[in-house]
Amino acid sequence: MTFSGWRQCAPLLLLASTGAFAQSKDSPGALAESLIKLRAEVEQLNTDVELTRQESKTQLQALGAQRAELQAAVGRAELNVAKLRADLAKQQEAASSAGVAGDALKPIVLAAFDALRKHIETGIPFKTAERLAELDEIRRQVEAGTLAAPRAANRLWAFYEDEFRITRENGIYSQTIALDGEEVLADVAKVGSMLLFFRLSDGRVGAARRAGSGWTFQVLEGDEDRKRVLAYFDSLSKQIRQGWFELPNTLAGGAQ
Repeated sequence: MTFSGWRQCAPLLLLASTGAFAQSKDSPGALAESLIKLRAEVEQLNTDVELTRQESKTQLQALGAQRAELQAAVGRAELNVAKLRADLAKQQEAASSAGVAGDALKPIVLAAFDALRKHIETGIPFKTAERLAELDEIRRQVEAGTLAAPRAANRLWAFYEDEFRITRENGIYSQTIALDGEEVLADVAKVGSMLLFFRLSDGRVGAARRAGSGWTFQVLEGDEDRKRVLAYFDSLSKQIRQGWFELPNTLAGGAQ
């Protein structure tokens, strides 16, 4: 073959070589490899979808349990308020029947004091010491004879109304709490008479939890719970007191 003939054949050889390379890319082996890769990606997607489905199911179950606990807490709070109102009505009726005679009214007033004191002691630990101190001072004056029973009754009825207001209000307050054996000043945010959260100047955030027949203050460790509580504080500081708030479930013992 002459040199000129070689030059004429060269493009054909090059074209044939390119065609062979293209064919090798679409060969059964390459296609099988691509299918295997795609199948693996599909399987991974299926796994991810299933995990997401299971996580969503778990979250829904947890939310359902929290909702049931909150509904039970609301029911208990409403029952306590109803009992408080019934006690007040009973004491007022007894006071009316007894007339204004101090001697007859005094035991009725003292019985009302006892019922109200029990309500404060068993409720959320919101300014408990201050409320009990005020109540006990009125009782001390009645027992000492420096406050007449009819006047004590009027002050007691006003005290009951303050307790009703506490069950309805959400807000931020300052109070001393017992934490890890120490008395510390904290900002507290309450949800009616059901939930109570606290925020310390050092950044710690926590909640009041049932502990037997009493209450204990515990620091929240989870970042999500801390964010939720701080968001609630922020909303209350902006006077947003009603709406949808996502908060940790602190009704049961232990941490959420």
